[in-house]
Amino acid sequence: MTSALLVAHGQPSDPEPAAAALEALAGRVAALLPDWDIGAATLAQDGALARAAAGRPPGLIYPLFMAAGWFTQTAIPARLAAAGISGWQVLDPFGCDGAVQALAVGIVRDAAPAAVLLAAHGSLKSPVPADIARRVAALIAGETGLRAEAAFIDQEPRIAGATGFPPGSVCLPYFAMAGGHVEDDLPAALAEAGFPGRLLPPVGLHPAVPGLIAAALRRAGAAN
Repeated sequence: MTSALLVAHGQPSDPEPAAAALEALAGRVAALLPDWDIGAATLAQDGALARAAAGRPPGLIYPLFMAAGWFTQTAIPARLAAAGISGWQVLDPFGCDGAVQALAVGIVRDAAPAAVLLAAHGSLKSPVPADIARRVAALIAGETGLRAEAAFIDQEPRIAGATGFPPGSVCLPYFAMAGGHVEDDLPAALAEAGFPGRLLPPVGLHPAVPGLIAAALRRAGAAN
């Protein structure tokens, strides 16, 4: 039986709801992979990653992050190493999966908007998260012919300054989970911008996501 852990950042100010949501997602993925042992842990819960990994033979870690960066490349391995745990393989994160990016295009097509604002977290420390979001916005524009632009919570261009969108536009949050940024910061920023359209659910909450994660795990398991 192959082990896999879904690992997300979580919500440090209120860790329990995010952890429960991640556990529920892991359960849906496990239903698609009956021969696997699927667990979950958020980094916001102290010691959760070490506890989840220690109870299983080494396997695959699927980062439920939108881009590769410090959390996926440094924080996760460091926490495992600090707990004396080795042998786990950290996969590419959720938002870098071409199937997830294609899902974003499909969500936009289904919404049939006038234009698209792709909302992402961004980073003041690394260009990588913004590069991923801009790539997805360009993919949406290329596949649909719509105006599609990326804007960010933590860097320029800010979502609060995303003006000039026509009525009938949509804002698609390129986020893996709901949380404070999606539920509080993003609506406030859109209101400040006077955004004249709908706010869609985050990409990570789409019903197709458990199947995409299961497929990624199958590919990685077959390659090992």
